[in-house]
Amino acid sequence: MPIVRDTVRTLVAPLTRTRLFRRWAPTLLPPLERAIARVTGGRVQVSALLVPSLVLHTTGARSGLPRETVLMYCPDGHGRAIVAGSNFARGRHPAWTSNVLAHPDAAIDVRGRRMPVRATLIGDDERDAVWARIERQWPGYRGYERESGRVVRLFRLQPVRRPGAAAAATDA
Repeated sequence: MPIVRDTVRTLVAPLTRTRLFRRWAPTLLPPLERAIARVTGGRVQVSALLVPSLVLHTTGARSGLPRETVLMYCPDGHGRAIVAGSNFARGRHPAWTSNVLAHPDAAIDVRGRRMPVRATLIGDDERDAVWARIERQWPGYRGYERESGRVVRLFRLQPVRRPGAAAAATDA
């Protein structure tokens, strides 16, 4: 399966860097992702056919309302994930990045399993190493940063223990 996945990624990656993709993907992919997630109970994501994907659950920075966004992620060991606010190379940061800056405690769904996380902005001292890790998974992805004319926000999502989880485990 990795050979098929890698072949598909190699063929599709150049398409994701086209103007046509950047124009239509933000409009077409989110509703498609939501529909597939509803039908499969969150176990299948269209984007996950190409790259590891997760659903990030945040609190709106201004509204305080629950928000969710499907994102590509890069595994970072020990259950951590790296996500990039590329926003399809648009000039503005995606809203979810403002949400996690304002409310770093969030949750993610990976293959239908939800876990609480804490988001931390990756500092300048780590950026090149993190981008290298992301590009090993998705070659050319940093091009979105160059094309957007802004510094893409990179975040590490660290799993956290739910309050009371240890107490519940000892009660069992």
